[in-house]
Amino acid sequence: MAKTEDAPGSKPEPKIASPERIAAFRTGISAESRAAAYLMAKGYRILAKRYRTPHGEIDLVARRRNLIAFVEVKARASLDDAAYAVTPRQQQRIIDAAQGWLVAHPEHAEFELRFDAMLIAPRSLPRHVLAAFDAST
Repeated sequence: MAKTEDAPGSKPEPKIASPERIAAFRTGISAESRAAAYLMAKGYRILAKRYRTPHGEIDLVARRRNLIAFVEVKARASLDDAAYAVTPRQQQRIIDAAQGWLVAHPEHAEFELRFDAMLIAPRSLPRHVLAAFDAST
């Protein structure tokens, strides 16, 4: 079958997300909002949400005194399921994205850095896992 080309100036058909992907996106946004509110209640200031780089994304960048926390938010049916969802590959992508964030924000380069996880599950308080992983792995 021959490949057809779009007429000049025409726009390609938009991709339509499945209902499952839309629901997952909404769950993620809601979980990130809950996590940010929880961190703010603990005295953190949110510096960035959903910070994207070509290497990965950081859900939340939070500061408290001389500490910068790069926070991965995971929402699952249980807190244990959420804890297991932060894979080594994902950890490396977060570390790479954090390096990009630090290049873009050199004023924070001398701060203490930490990689945390915020676990979110229905009918549970969020669980903040301090130093969930580190950049040496």
